[in-house]
Amino acid sequence: MSLLKNHDFRLFWGAQTVSMVGTNMTRVAIPLLAASVLSATPFQMGLLLAAQTAAYLLLGLPAGVIVDRSRCRPVLIICDLLRAVLMAAIVVAFLLDRVTFAALLVVTFLVGLATVFFEVAYLSYIPVLVGRDNLVEGNARLESTNAVSRLAGPTLGGSLVQMAGAVVTVSVQAVSHLASALLLYRIRTPEAVPDRTARRRMGPEIREGLGFVLRDPVFRAITGSAATYNFFYSVTLPMVMLLLVNEMGLSGAAVGVLMAVGGVGGVLGAAFAGRLSRRFGQVRAMWTSYLLTVPVALLIPFADSGWRTALFAVPWFVMSFGIVAYNVGQVSIRQHLCPPELLGRMNASVRFLVWGIMALGALTGGALGEWFGIRGALLVGAIGMSAGVLWLVFSPLRPLRDLPAPAEPPADRTATVRT
Repeated sequence: MSLLKNHDFRLFWGAQTVSMVGTNMTRVAIPLLAASVLSATPFQMGLLLAAQTAAYLLLGLPAGVIVDRSRCRPVLIICDLLRAVLMAAIVVAFLLDRVTFAALLVVTFLVGLATVFFEVAYLSYIPVLVGRDNLVEGNARLESTNAVSRLAGPTLGGSLVQMAGAVVTVSVQAVSHLASALLLYRIRTPEAVPDRTARRRMGPEIREGLGFVLRDPVFRAITGSAATYNFFYSVTLPMVMLLLVNEMGLSGAAVGVLMAVGGVGGVLGAAFAGRLSRRFGQVRAMWTSYLLTVPVALLIPFADSGWRTALFAVPWFVMSFGIVAYNVGQVSIRQHLCPPELLGRMNASVRFLVWGIMALGALTGGALGEWFGIRGALLVGAIGMSAGVLWLVFSPLRPLRDLPAPAEPPADRTATVRT
């Protein structure tokens, strides 16, 4: 049965859509404000991006234990409400004319803390809603709206900052998180309550989840490739905004449109992920999508005004297509092979390694921008992102067409069930 007929999955999908559109608006709007209104330096732009992901280093691993000890839906709702309150605080600061770079930095960090728990619970909740047999379809549909949000969010964010100002832009994100919380509240799929009698201290549970990811060769290869890509993507991202604004002299609306080109590529990548998986095999489609698309990022440092704008737009599109198709595959592989009782800790461990490193990448990108200039930092980032596929090429995954069977049959998460 198609997941479109699953009422609770549609609610979950809708919650994710409105939340991600608001989030991607702010991911463009706040850096754009920092660059154009607060005259942020390359290093400050790196700090701002680092603040979005530093929480994965601080709380990423404990978040997995907490999620494994909890039902996922309440965690998701609480995190959405916290993010709505934080965005509302920024709106109040704008109205009182108290917005500074430091204020943006603090709120960005606190939103990141809530996002850590939200995303760990989000990834662990998908198998509950769709079942393991429908993971590729579920992840493809969810990735498609992630990609749509990357298309609509930057365009709306850049345009709203230019036309309506920061208050309206940030207010939209606050409302989007409230709407997401309401949709999640309406889900009624029963969710097993973790067994409290078997609970241990947090330290051993963290080590169990992290050890599972690092010891298993498949999880190690997937995590290594994603961590390498994310580190160098974070080197690149602060410089992309400065390239478009400072080097190419584009308006906020034009920046939003160009950033949204990646969203178009991502939508198509998600739409074709299932078809590529069926045609070439889930594993093969996953790593070849990365191999054949990400290296085009080497053209981005040579982008400029006029026809050379295409040297940004085309690679941004192609790279987004490939990396979304890769993400659908690698997330589905992880969810399929991981024992249910380890899902939260596995996802948290992967996020700790893959997203936590982004803070270091952003700081590195800011430093490289100061030392070698914007285009030099972009070139280093493109080379590093391209090298991430080597983890997959030299792993047990390369000769496989499809997934190996799980080590043992999936077990229920545990005892009692509540709605």
